[in-house]
Amino acid sequence: MPHIGFETATIKSEALQPSPIRPEWIISGTPAARAVDLARSPDGTCFSVQWDCTKGTFHWYFGIEETVHILEGEVLVRDGTGRETLLRAGDVAVFSTDTWMVWHVETYVRKLAICRFPVSRGFGRVLRLLQNTRTKLRLLPFFSGLKVLPIGAPSSEVLISPVR
Repeated sequence: MPHIGFETATIKSEALQPSPIRPEWIISGTPAARAVDLARSPDGTCFSVQWDCTKGTFHWYFGIEETVHILEGEVLVRDGTGRETLLRAGDVAVFSTDTWMVWHVETYVRKLAICRFPVSRGFGRVLRLLQNTRTKLRLLPFFSGLKVLPIGAPSSEVLISPVR
C-alpha cells in the first residue's frame, strides 16, 4: 500500500473548544480562549494547534517552544524586559521555552501555533546527521507522517491539557 504523504482538514470555528486562561494570569478584561489540536508528530515532540482569544490582557507562560502565525486580528506582546511587539495577521513569531509574556488582545486574535519540545543541541545534531544520511542514501524516513487528530478526538489522544 502506498504511503500517503499528507493529510488535509478544514477547521471550522465550532471545532475550537474552550481553553480557559488561568484566572490568576488575567490582568484585565475577560479574555475567552478556544483551541483545537490539529496534528502531532509520531515521536510526540511537535504538534500544531489553532487558538483564538477575545479582548483582554493576560500573562502567558510558554512551557515549550512555540512558533505562532497570526491568522486573524492582532495582539500586542510584551516580554520580561518591557519590549513590546504588535503581531498582526500574517506575522510570525517564535517564543522560547520557559518564558513569560504579557498578551494584550484589543478585540480578537486567531493563531496557528507549532509547538515543539526542544532537544539538546548534541541530540539535535545526531538526528540531523541521521536524517542527512538517510536522504543521501535514499532510505525511508526515520520518522514519517503526522497523526492528524479528528475533530472532537477523545482527550486520551491529547498530550497536553488544556491546549492553548
